[in-house]
Amino acid sequence: MVGMGSYLQRSSIVAVGAGQTPRRLRLEDKPRRHAWILATAGNAITEFALIVPLFFLMVFASVDMARLFYVEATLQNAVRQGGRYASTGNHQPDPQHSGQNLSRVNSIKLVAQQAALGLDVSNVEISSAAGGAGSAGGPGDTVTLSLTSNVTLLTPIVGHFFTNGTYTFTVSVSFKNESFPPNLTS
Repeated sequence: MVGMGSYLQRSSIVAVGAGQTPRRLRLEDKPRRHAWILATAGNAITEFALIVPLFFLMVFASVDMARLFYVEATLQNAVRQGGRYASTGNHQPDPQHSGQNLSRVNSIKLVAQQAALGLDVSNVEISSAAGGAGSAGGPGDTVTLSLTSNVTLLTPIVGHFFTNGTYTFTVSVSFKNESFPPNLTS
């Protein structure tokens, strides 16, 4: 049995059909077995190389779409908060000059910027039915805030579906001003 150890390590028993005796598979037979494995060894790399670009395209396209939804929701919220504040007729304190207030239009822009969570809303347009553009109107007037903003997409392939690789958002809201003292309209 001592002399058989090296023989058993280099061979294995292969099962055969019923009534037949098992035969031994020597190391010389192993290259035939490994030939199939070696012939299919590159398949995984090839499949990986074909799938990875599509996977990353889908991931980055999902990120772009999520950014678009986030920006639209955030801008809509900022304009809505500015419109709610506009309807009250209130003024924000001036951060540059203590004891003074900002104009009503600048107060509305400040409230909208604070609600924008890092997005730029400095080009928000404020108008009223009676006062026209640049006016938040008086008591009972209708004030409208509108904002147009561009978002550049991250994925160039997805960007080809949009003009210049950017998407333009336009959000607006209208509120009826509350009854406040007319001297607060400036």
